[in-house]
Amino acid sequence: MRAAPLVAGCAAALAGAAARRVARFRPAEVAVPPADDAGLDADAAAARLAELIRIPTVSSRDPAQVDAGAFERFRERLAELYPHTHRVLEREVLLGGALLYRWRSGTDSPPLVLMAHHDVVPVTGQAWSRDPFSGAIEDGCVHGRGAIDDKGSLVAVLEAVESLAAAGHTPARDVYVSSSNDEEVLGTGAEQAVQAFRDRGIEPWAVLDEGGAVVTGVFPGVPGQLAVVGLAEKGLLDVELVTSDPGGHASSPTPDGAPARLARAVLRLDAAPFPARLDDVVLGMVDVAGRHASGAYRVLFAHAPVLRPVLARALARASREANALVRTTVAVTELEGSSARNVLATRARAHLNIRIALGGTVASTVERLRRVVGDPSVEVRVLSGTDPSPVSRTDNDAYAALGAAVRAVYPDAAVAPYLMVQASDARLFAQISDSVYRFMPFDLSRGELDALHAADERISVAALHRGAVFFRHLIRSL
Repeated sequence: MRAAPLVAGCAAALAGAAARRVARFRPAEVAVPPADDAGLDADAAAARLAELIRIPTVSSRDPAQVDAGAFERFRERLAELYPHTHRVLEREVLLGGALLYRWRSGTDSPPLVLMAHHDVVPVTGQAWSRDPFSGAIEDGCVHGRGAIDDKGSLVAVLEAVESLAAAGHTPARDVYVSSSNDEEVLGTGAEQAVQAFRDRGIEPWAVLDEGGAVVTGVFPGVPGQLAVVGLAEKGLLDVELVTSDPGGHASSPTPDGAPARLARAVLRLDAAPFPARLDDVVLGMVDVAGRHASGAYRVLFAHAPVLRPVLARALARASREANALVRTTVAVTELEGSSARNVLATRARAHLNIRIALGGTVASTVERLRRVVGDPSVEVRVLSGTDPSPVSRTDNDAYAALGAAVRAVYPDAAVAPYLMVQASDARLFAQISDSVYRFMPFDLSRGELDALHAADERISVAALHRGAVFFRHLIRSL
């Protein structure tokens, strides 16, 4: 009889502790005046984005496949499209072509860094309904590769800076604009920018890069808008599974040969996924979303702190995107065997692209891979790896200013923390700032989100304009 009150008391204590952890991710939802869009022209911004889309700044891991002339034309056209920005701000072209602008404030306050890369992914093999580099403005949208990822963000930033610079505005703290030319291939552009800050002894007040967005209908039971702000991103690990054989003629195959052993290793990994787990950032997202949910979902999410295991399993089954939020994922992206139809493979290889959940490390992930593969003849080779990023602060003026800017443009949106499952340049800036946020200030539909890195990428002219209004408000609020 006494056990029941004891268990209930323990559960209440655990819920209280978990609720306190969640509470630190809740922004103060106070009313703010609507943002002023004076000096911003939505149609002109769309036209400028269209021009920049027409310059195919496609990055590649193979330098021979990169059109350096396209990147040079992009830099030149940027200066022509934004003359006040290039008159007022100092511009550096870092080694390789990354851009770093500084808008001096005349103060020693730590700066705000706004990030948006200008390289894009290839369009090869994708079924576009129009020329992917046409920059067509049709049906209220700007179409083309980079419209959202990430030239749209760069244009939104520069539209805001241009309008303020033209009006003679001086920011209350320095504002930097960092635009790398090789983010899509995990290049060195952002590394050089970070090193420049280190060399100059600068620790940013806040850094804002691509990531979450303003979304509707993507969270079960939540009918309204959610502005999901990335506080951290998963680690990234590239691994090869390799096994070898003497080879020989295919007419006399070897039992349990290299391809068979490799296939068995891949199937073992597929059958034993990393455990689902609800970390504090995702729990914070669930909590904010739950307070805006309806019916049974509101009741369920209200008890999220004590239902972590249940919710983790539910999210893992809900969708690919939700599954990626709650566990380390392993994707087999390349398979290789014999190079000839009638020759046995002397080497079989599989490439694994792994995104490490918060709480994991490269070392712990590799150790588990080896344990699950369980075959000493299959080598687990680490090609590259980074641990998950630190979780950025939400108890400071920087996060409060970000939330206020969101509500000034999207008054009906709830601001929620978010775990970014992709890799971005922001992870590098986390080395020099504890306030690195991943958020694109665009309200995007499910179709627009699905078109990222895919065919028919596009952004509405209205969303692009609201993004520029957001950045203008954020800069003015410093």
